[in-house]
Amino acid sequence: MTSLISRLSGCAIALFSLHGCMLAPPAESNSDWARLKSDLQELTTWELRGRVNIRYEGESHTPRIRWQQDQDDYAIRLWGTFNAGNTLITGKSGSVTLETDGRTSKARTPEKLILRELGYELPVSSLNYWIKGLPAPRPRAQLTFNEFNHLEQIEQEGWLINYPDPRQYTDISLPRRIEISRGEDDIKLVFVGLNWTLDQ
Repeated sequence: MTSLISRLSGCAIALFSLHGCMLAPPAESNSDWARLKSDLQELTTWELRGRVNIRYEGESHTPRIRWQQDQDDYAIRLWGTFNAGNTLITGKSGSVTLETDGRTSKARTPEKLILRELGYELPVSSLNYWIKGLPAPRPRAQLTFNEFNHLEQIEQEGWLINYPDPRQYTDISLPRRIEISRGEDDIKLVFVGLNWTLDQ
């Protein structure tokens, strides 16, 4: 199981209480959200650093993460204490490569890579949106806002994505902590201590 968790920590990143939900206006009439959504959609080049805790079937693993995004291309590096278990995931349109423990795996999409490595599907491509605080373009998502019109939760594809700690970076708000879970799979990803560097 430990080896499975280690592989999950590499692959799942290549993918990714309803408090105060009645106090905020719906998304279609929330002007604050409309402005932030537009800014986040235009943010296509960035870097984040932090940690991600992967919990699966009672086991957990917490590697460090460095994610560099440049338009549709990305490079995600995960490593443990003293650089143990170094994993590099690189993606371009139509190709994803996973390098870990001297072994290289490739697939056309991150979803196919996860399916082949772990035997089940994860909404890998959606994580590129969720990590910034955006719903994926499809399928339709249910959004929950707090009393300050800040996005608290996305429900999409059976997954719950919570944003308990937004932070301001210049004139844009980005999450410092993200909790992603789906109960039927007993899988939870918790991104913590996220620090963002934005392309100016």
